[in-house]
Amino acid sequence: MTELHWQKSSFSSEASNCLELATTPDGTIRLRESDTPGVTLTLLPSDLALLLTATRQGKLAHAISG
Repeated sequence: MTELHWQKSSFSSEASNCLELATTPDGTIRLRESDTPGVTLTLLPSDLALLLTATRQGKLAHAISG
């Protein structure tokens, strides 16, 4: 398995609760929380764009609050 290069947002502090992102050789994108690096979410770039748009528009707030 190829070792991934994980990147953290420049807005993240050195705290352990950060979202990290890595691209893979097959073109997918992996997301993980830095405090649970063994659990990853694999997305196509288009799906990540939809996730980010929904987050910015507040469409996921009900999923987080409930």
